[in-house]
Amino acid sequence: MKESSDSSTCIVSLRDVAFSYDRGHTWSLRHISLDIHAGERIFVVGANGSGKSTLSRIIAAFVSPDAGRVSYFGTETFDDGAIDAESYRQARHRIGMVFQNTEDQIVTTVTKDDVAFGPENLSVPRDEIIERVGQSLEQVSMASSALRDPTKMSGGQQQRVAIAGALAMHPDLLVLDEPEAMLDSEGRQDVMQVLDELSSRGTAIVHVTHDVEDLSAADRVIVLDHGTLITDCPPASLQAALDKSSDVHHDAHILDACGVPGISDLPDASQSGPVDSLREHPQAANGLKAPTPLPPSSMSWQAEISEGTVIDVRHVSFRFSDGDHDALRDVSFQAQRGEVIAIVGHNGSGKSTLSRLLCALAAPTTGTIRVCGIPVTRKGKSAGRKALKALRHRVGYVMQHPERQLFADTVADDVSYGPKNLGYSPQEVRHRADQAMEFLGIAGLRDRSPFELSGGQQRLAAIAGVIACTPDVLVMDEPTANLDSAARTRMNALIEDLSERGVTIIMTTHSLEDARTLAHRTLWLEEGEVKAFGASAQVLNEYRHPLSATPSTGAKHDTSATLDTHGRSRTDVTDAGTVGDDPKASSSFARIDPRAKMLGCLAMMLTAFFITTPYQLALGAMMTLVVTAASRIPPLRILRSVRVFLAMFVIMGLLNLLVVHTGTILAQWGPLTLSSGGMWSAVLYTCRFAMVIILGAVVMQTTTPTQMTDAFESLLKPFKMLGMHTHEISLVMSLALRFIPILTKETASVMDAQAARGGSVESGGPLQRIRAVTAIIVPVFAGTLRHADNLGLALDARCYEGGANRTHLRVLRLSKRDGVFSALVVCYILALLVLL
Repeated sequence: MKESSDSSTCIVSLRDVAFSYDRGHTWSLRHISLDIHAGERIFVVGANGSGKSTLSRIIAAFVSPDAGRVSYFGTETFDDGAIDAESYRQARHRIGMVFQNTEDQIVTTVTKDDVAFGPENLSVPRDEIIERVGQSLEQVSMASSALRDPTKMSGGQQQRVAIAGALAMHPDLLVLDEPEAMLDSEGRQDVMQVLDELSSRGTAIVHVTHDVEDLSAADRVIVLDHGTLITDCPPASLQAALDKSSDVHHDAHILDACGVPGISDLPDASQSGPVDSLREHPQAANGLKAPTPLPPSSMSWQAEISEGTVIDVRHVSFRFSDGDHDALRDVSFQAQRGEVIAIVGHNGSGKSTLSRLLCALAAPTTGTIRVCGIPVTRKGKSAGRKALKALRHRVGYVMQHPERQLFADTVADDVSYGPKNLGYSPQEVRHRADQAMEFLGIAGLRDRSPFELSGGQQRLAAIAGVIACTPDVLVMDEPTANLDSAARTRMNALIEDLSERGVTIIMTTHSLEDARTLAHRTLWLEEGEVKAFGASAQVLNEYRHPLSATPSTGAKHDTSATLDTHGRSRTDVTDAGTVGDDPKASSSFARIDPRAKMLGCLAMMLTAFFITTPYQLALGAMMTLVVTAASRIPPLRILRSVRVFLAMFVIMGLLNLLVVHTGTILAQWGPLTLSSGGMWSAVLYTCRFAMVIILGAVVMQTTTPTQMTDAFESLLKPFKMLGMHTHEISLVMSLALRFIPILTKETASVMDAQAARGGSVESGGPLQRIRAVTAIIVPVFAGTLRHADNLGLALDARCYEGGANRTHLRVLRLSKRDGVFSALVVCYILALLVLL
């Protein structure tokens, strides 16, 4: 990190800046003027939709405004429509950015490669990249996950990786858009400690947040309200500035947005009537109507909710299909009618997985779950169609990432989706949707596209769509993440109101305070196991220290101990050991150079189609077994990954068995004839294709997409002399491989969202299912465009500008192991020729 000798150096200057997403019809920002100096630490706060994320992107040089003047590092880059593109590009080289949705900021499938991507684009020497990656991962307590796939991590772990990627670029200005939203308490402490260290070294920090606990660490607090900057002053001066104002609503709004004590000092209702609503519901100061209690007569919950146990989880374990260990192990607990249970634990402890199991969106490996008397699972499989249909009427689910739960054209249509599927009349559907939106304070957004909303507004819209269905059980995954204090108050009121009505609520949360104040009981999960379950006050008091400590999966490092006198790490990330039982990192076959591995296996796959004799087939099968054994991948995992193809090959073999009539006739049943030639043909074709698909599966499971694209780029180098843009082609291949799991997850999320609100994807008839699948296409396509746009921003954030002058963390070098493998492949091919 570069230290500034002059702390007054102006890094960013905005003058009368305005920004609009719809060409001036509405303005997201208006008349914004501010300066950011070297070493300053600035907090940006405000209500959901106030323009915080938009302002952060302008400050980070990712978008230009529609009006005003902007300068970065003393160079004017924008002046009322005149854009200096080169100055913007140069500014981004010195600015780091962490977006609100960190999943889209991840560009590779290996953690250390993702962290290294930015420094590579900045042409940092390889040795220094190694040091930066090690330092950055240690700073966010993710050093032990250097070889893991970040796309398969929890939301909080992905957030840590994204922060590490920004830190590794050593920016002069670091802009963070709610970096703590999905982090546990230890993660928040780590991030704040890192920011303290960076600030002391002269790095300017702009921190967009709803978490005001650490406001005192700021040099300045900027408060936004509906796109307008209403306050910019030190935290200590904030109350004094408010004391000079005569607008009590204005003051209450600022206090509420900033979390500054003082609202209780406002005049009593007997002295000034309008303030009463602020005391009860401070969110009314945001210009949104205060929540109205849900009248039992118009939106009543089912009266037949039985007293006693509503949720019964017994000895539940769960393992992902591609996992080597259980994500949940022997989890058991019960929940009663009207009870609020908080599930707490560190990032990656299994909280979201347990939530999905309760909603029958996945089936446990072992154990049983009953919700409202309905068997959610049976013998390790999902419930039947009738049980699922009944369950959807009783259970509501709010996902961790609300944007994945929204799929309609407007907020009103999205909120109405559930009541429509539950068979209510059009009048009742509209009434329920209107009341849910009114209660959550988003009635004014009813005609807006849900994808144009801020993260907090999207969460409120997703929750409105669920409560409009009036479930008996409500499962909420991080319900208060990305919400401002007003929306948090609204959410707390919702939880208390539903609990009083007899609704059982399961909420995962990183906020121990929310667990203490809202939940009757708290379940502590750690590494998939229940460590404690009991009254919230007892659990949180007795286990306060372990709940706040670093999980065992990622040892905590003292930041000061990891830096040398030049602010660099002494840890070489290339020496990172293997991670668990991951075959990508631990097997001898996985460590073969990807070029040798891919070419060798491709040669074996092609020659499999030339096998014609039993001896050749036996040799091919033996070679396939050797490769599989060397990969150290459990055979069952390989079979699971290719089972559909194997079934197809068996069917093809049976067809050959019945169609080919050469050789000796072994049996005959009417028109069907079984011959020795037919049997050999069936065995030969089935085994050929099986060997090809198994070898391909082994390569895919022991080679990351990053390694594949690196190998592909290296193999294409001869074509570079002919003018081919080999690096760009490889990057496109890498991003395409990165997009496959993104789109798969997007599709699954939309299907889950529709199913959880009574959609017909899983429980309707054939025609209903076809219509439901058709309805998925549009939101998935929209999601694809959204992810593509976000990925483009991620590349800008990492300063990617093509392959010119890029350095590389990974250097492909052939070793003796690669030579031995290549020689083995050559000998195998020669042996096949001999056995012809």
